This record gives sequence, C-alpha cells and structure tokens, in this order.
Amino acid sequence: MIENSIIINSLSFSYGKNLTLDDINLEIKKGCIQGIIGSNGTGKSTLINILVGRLKPSKGSVHILGSSPEVKLLKNIGFMPQKNSIYENLNVYENIDFFARMQGLSNKNHRKITVKKIIDTVHLKNMSKEIVYKLSGGMKQRVSLAIALVHQPKILIFDEPTVGLDPELRRTFWNNFKNLSSKGTTIIITTHTMDDAIHCDKLAYMKSGKILINQPPEKFLDTNKNIYSLEDAFIKLSVGKSNEVS
Repeated sequence: MIENSIIINSLSFSYGKNLTLDDINLEIKKGCIQGIIGSNGTGKSTLINILVGRLKPSKGSVHILGSSPEVKLLKNIGFMPQKNSIYENLNVYENIDFFARMQGLSNKNHRKITVKKIIDTVHLKNMSKEIVYKLSGGMKQRVSLAIALVHQPKILIFDEPTVGLDPELRRTFWNNFKNLSSKGTTIIITTHTMDDAIHCDKLAYMKSGKILINQPPEKFLDTNKNIYSLEDAFIKLSVGKSNEVS
C-alpha cells in the first residue's frame, strides 16, 4: 500500500541558465490537502507543470503513486488550471461529457450516469444545458472543477482554484475538497489566498525556487513572536525572517 501519493527528491529545474526550482524535497501523504503558497515567480507553476508531466526535471526525481509522471498516469490525476480550459460554445453537460470521453470513460451509459453525478456534486444541475459563454466566472470555475473530478482521479491538482469566487462559492469548493480528502483523494492547491491556506492540512511556503517550510497552517502562528495570522507569517518569510516562523 502506497502511504505517500507523491514523493519529490532533490528536484531542480532550469529554463536555460535561470534556476526556477532549487533542490525541492516534499512528501505528500494519501488523502492530504497540500497547499503551496508564495509570491509570483517563486516556481509554484513550474512545480505543478512537472507534477502533471508537462515538464521534465533538470535534476532529481518525482514519483506519483510510485511512478514517474507520464501520460499513462494522467488517468489518476485531475488538474484544474487557473485559466479555464473549457469550450465556450458547448453547454455544461457537453463540456464535461467531452472531457470524460477524453479520460477514457467509453461506456455511454456509465459515462452519462457519472457526468450527471458530477454535475450534481458541483451544484450545476439546473445549468447543465446552459452554453458556457453565458455563465459567470464562478460558474465556469464549477465546470472546470467538474471536469477535474469526472474520472474520479486519486490525485487532484488545483492552480488558484478559488480566485474571484464569492465567499459562498468558495465554501462550496472547500466542502467538496474536504469530502474528497476524507475518502483518500490527495489534493494539491496553489494559492495566494489566506482563506484557502488555512484549510490545508499542510502548507509549503516557496521562495526563490525553494520550499522554506512545510507544516500545518497553525504551526506558522506564534503569539510570542507577534505572528497572529498566516498573513503575518508570510510577511516575515517574504523579508527573510524564516527563523521567526519555523
């Protein structure tokens, strides 16, 4: 039985002479909600692209469910990018059905049941026949979430999944994430939002291509050091005071 869904060892990546990831080490247990936070340009997106097989490491290794990232593993990964990758001219049902077929759900009757169930899960039942371009930004994000979930992957990777969502819709997303985690799905989330970060089981802070700290959100707080919130902690980290946080 695989205890760790993802193991990253001494991972580095360079664009030419530009070192984007520098000796990343990270283990993510099955069912964990792992947050990754840091300023723009710290390497978060590069790390995600390596995890989903879009980029190859320059050095080090990545193992997902015991294997290196490759095409055959994609059936075990659901990915929701920050920018919606959905077809604006199709309706909600057609979008999710299309991506279900792309993920190998070939049996028409089974796929129909699965797609309808996922539409219910993301609370789009009354919108299933709506053309996507008519939907609000929040509704489009629900469609993207449904697409990531439709093939029931063991690992879900979200890049800024709640950006632009109102508080009620953000709560709906997190209810889904917590439910999936409780059933053993491993979830990785990049975020700039403290409201998201506090819900993660573990939170990795990235700076200059390195993971400086990876620990539960509550361990970042220390009233003796005037760190009362995650925002306080990350301000100190951003100015190089990691010794005051860890």
